[in-house]
Amino acid sequence: YIWIHGTEPEPLMRSKTRIIKDGKEPEIWGFDGSSTNQAPGSNSDCVLRPVFETPDPIRGGDNRLVLCEVQLTDFTPHPTNTRAAALGVAERYADMSPMFGIEQEYTFFKDGR
Repeated sequence: YIWIHGTEPEPLMRSKTRIIKDGKEPEIWGFDGSSTNQAPGSNSDCVLRPVFETPDPIRGGDNRLVLCEVQLTDFTPHPTNTRAAALGVAERYADMSPMFGIEQEYTFFKDGR
């Protein structure tokens, strides 16, 4: 499970590993948001909701990477979850063509390196 943590001083990626039985889909999972600057210690539960999964190019085999968005325990978007707002805009203007491009960078591995 991979997600973006609290935004102070800047957002970073976080992850945790979960073993899922073959054929089973990734489920909603919780984490302690106080360790990622996403919740106070007195009320630290946060929710990871899977939104995309892909084969793990590093570990290979049946391993998968699960990209998640962070939600509050009432399943509303966490204040640091900008994906939820971006998704709403994308859906609202789905019939239009964008006038911008999104850049992505990739790292290629050969023989595990």
